Amino acid sequence: MEHSKISESEEETRSFLINLPIFSNFNVDELSILAKHMSYIHLQRGEHLFVEGDQGTFMGFVVNGILEVLKRADTGENIALVRLTKGSSIGEMALIDKSPRSATVIAKQATTMVTLTDKGFEILAERYPPVGIKVIQKIARLLSLNMRRTSSKLADLIQASI
Repeated sequence: MEHSKISESEEETRSFLINLPIFSNFNVDELSILAKHMSYIHLQRGEHLFVEGDQGTFMGFVVNGILEVLKRADTGENIALVRLTKGSSIGEMALIDKSPRSATVIAKQATTMVTLTDKGFEILAERYPPVGIKVIQKIARLLSLNMRRTSSKLADLIQASI
């Protein structure tokens, strides 16, 4: 693994990542490598992280603040699906399928996120394949958990309407 010096920003990113359950089995070197390929986004209250239909180019983790995920209904109105707080992830599908965003995400208060772009991930995976594979495994797990949660909610809604 790489033992080169990391910047203060990268050290801050690594310190945040080390506390996320998703990265619990990453060692310090792997987290340092990952941190070198990530950056921060700061949003003010009311600012959009992205809008449904935008091209997905990154995924992120909430460092602090609150994000709200909105989905456009057939009527045209936006329906709040979930609120994301510290440690929550958003945008994982963008690194996998490169499809347009499936929802709108807006900051409900000032929010800081650490992000991994699709390009950053490609460089990471090319230079450090074992770390890239671990990241993909973690993203797959997140997507699987989200799908299970969504399936359960859908089943509950169907049951309630019968």
